[in-house]
Amino acid sequence: MTSESVHIAAAAHLRAAHLRPRRALRAVESFLLSGGQQTARRNAWAAVVEDRRRARDRREAQYEMDALVSAARGSALND
Repeated sequence: MTSESVHIAAAAHLRAAHLRPRRALRAVESFLLSGGQQTARRNAWAAVVEDRRRARDRREAQYEMDALVSAARGSALND
C-alpha cells in the first residue's frame, strides 16, 4: 500500500466516522417520526440555526458600533 492510498483510506474512515452519528439519528428519526414530523423537525432546526446566525451578526454589528462610538468620543476629547 502506498502512502497516498493509506492517506485516502484514512480520510475515508474519518468521513465515515463523522457521518455515522448522523446516519444513526436519521434512522431513528425515520423509525419514530412520520414524514411530516421529520420535515417539521428539520425546519425547526433550520430556524434555530438561522436565529443563531442572526444573533451572531447582531453581536458583531453591536461590537463595531461600540468601537465607532468609542473612537468618536476619543477623537472629540482630543480636539
